[in-house]
Amino acid sequence: MRHLLTGAGSGIGLVLARRLAERGDDLVLLARSEERAAQMRADLPRAAYVVADLADPGTINGLGRQVDGPLDSLVHVAGVVDLAPVSRLRLHQWEEQVTVNLTAPAVLTREFLPHVREARGTVVFVNSSAGLSASAEWSAYAASKFGLRALADALRAEEVEHGVRVSTVFPSRTATPMQEKVHEQEGRTYDSSRWISPDTVVDTILHVLDLPSDATIPEVTVRPVVPRTGT
Repeated sequence: MRHLLTGAGSGIGLVLARRLAERGDDLVLLARSEERAAQMRADLPRAAYVVADLADPGTINGLGRQVDGPLDSLVHVAGVVDLAPVSRLRLHQWEEQVTVNLTAPAVLTREFLPHVREARGTVVFVNSSAGLSASAEWSAYAASKFGLRALADALRAEEVEHGVRVSTVFPSRTATPMQEKVHEQEGRTYDSSRWISPDTVVDTILHVLDLPSDATIPEVTVRPVVPRTGT
């Protein structure tokens, strides 16, 4: 199988890339710069790399022409978060999160959709529980993720005739560097043992990718079993 991934430099994306590589699948990984691609290549040397900055979706235009042949999956994992109440939300905070989390996946999907159609493959959007319910200070991030769910829903309806499956995975808080940043912004103590392991989320993504062709999983939610506390 052959997969194109975003967000493979850390967290869920890195674990997924390693797991796919270990089982012998071919990878095409998106890096934001040539320098970042070189860093990622040290850990994932067998992968192919394409360069584009999700914060600047114009760099994605034409990227599909840099890859030949079918893609069994396109997996959107990359994302950014920057918490703030609406009363203090700066324009750049809103724009960055909507651009990286929503606009860039839409443009990237358009670019690589012909390759996924060729394989009758799967597009996976790794969303967030914030894409289902918005909490205080999460307006920009949640709005981008609500939009990402809408993108997936529309794409699913459009691509069924081409044999392309579209799945959204909604992980709740997961023990990743992004989650550590969120705890810093919330002023809370970070304890990775309280949250979902990235491997557990990756198990879910792999189940979606490996599903037999007679079925699809439109949406799946993954939540931790440890109750949240205020500390």
